[in-house]
Amino acid sequence: MQYEFEKKQAIAKAEQEKKDAEQKRIENIQYFTIAALAALLLVILIIAVIQWKNNNQKKKANVLLHLEKEKVESTLSELRSAQAQLIHSEKMASLGELTAGIAHEIQNPLNFVNNFSEVSNELVQEMKQELATGNWQPATEIADDIELNLEKIIHHGKRADLIVKGMLQHSRVSTGQKEPNDINALCDEYVRISYHGMQARDKDFEATLKTDFDPALSSAEGKINVVPQDIGRVLLNLCNNAFYAVSQKLRAERSKPGAENPAYVPMVTIVTKKRSPSERAGSGVEIKIKDNGPGIPLNIVDKIFQPFFTTKPTGQGTGLGLSLAYDIIKAHGGEIKVETKENVGTEFIIMLPV
Repeated sequence: MQYEFEKKQAIAKAEQEKKDAEQKRIENIQYFTIAALAALLLVILIIAVIQWKNNNQKKKANVLLHLEKEKVESTLSELRSAQAQLIHSEKMASLGELTAGIAHEIQNPLNFVNNFSEVSNELVQEMKQELATGNWQPATEIADDIELNLEKIIHHGKRADLIVKGMLQHSRVSTGQKEPNDINALCDEYVRISYHGMQARDKDFEATLKTDFDPALSSAEGKINVVPQDIGRVLLNLCNNAFYAVSQKLRAERSKPGAENPAYVPMVTIVTKKRSPSERAGSGVEIKIKDNGPGIPLNIVDKIFQPFFTTKPTGQGTGLGLSLAYDIIKAHGGEIKVETKENVGTEFIIMLPV
């Protein structure tokens, strides 16, 4: 009986211990569940706080970005306006140089017109005298001379008219419309305007001008589609640079001791050529403007087409001429490059598609 009693107690105790263990396990599970929920809640709270801070930072960042965007847009607008003004200034400077050249060039045909008009007036008086005395043969010869003079007046008057029309065409706002043009005529017109412009600005200026134009480009089939005002602006700028370079070198040669009459002869050469498809460079039109000036230092050759870069003294150049020339040639689907050697000279090569 004692054994059975102890056995029952042992069983009861074991069951109680089992119940206690189960109760403890349940309590532990509940504890860990509460702890996990608390940790999860804490994590959620931390994430919420971080997200709130991030949202606030994003809002502040968005406000700053918006302000910066407005500032950048305002600056960009100001830069575009300044660029437009500078380009207009460069065009006006180009127009000023063009006007100076035209004024100097137009003087020649006007002088012819004035001289032949005066001579014709004198011949008319002589013819009247001969007619009054009945000398018909001398009067007829005088009339023939007057006719020749009138033809010369008409010729030089038309030449002056072409010069003025060229100036007006250059001064007009470019429409950007390409049209068939004689490249030889454009080169001849603008190189001479540039030459006369240098003579008008510098009384001591002297240079030899050589031209070698490909006759094939003057034919009806040889004309190419370009914007004449824009290509004229490029030619004028490159010719002005070439004449400026040789004049500076001549001035430097004359300033050397004992070199009042230096052997150096300033020279600018303009060459045009129509390339055939079989040539290495491909088909197109090639324009070369070469001078025997001081050349361009190698350390700045890569910068000459950059806006606002100039080697001229302050006030004598905007630094936009070559940059605009580069943009104009690129807009025509062409290419412009430079070959130079110090103390030998510089050559600009323009290649335009046909």
